[in-house]
Amino acid sequence: MTLFLVLVIAAIVLGIIGTVAEGLFYLLAIGVVVFVAALVYLGMHVRRSGSHRRTLR
Repeated sequence: MTLFLVLVIAAIVLGIIGTVAEGLFYLLAIGVVVFVAALVYLGMHVRRSGSHRRTLR
């Protein structure tokens, strides 16, 4: 979960720098790619941990 938060923070920082700084639009694109990678990582992590849980009856 820590990796997910680090990836999201990095994506936000890259997005802000890419938006504000003139001529650094590629940083915004990299930030979007990092954010999508973070979402994919979270989806894989949730799916993996959810399959090992037992249900109470």
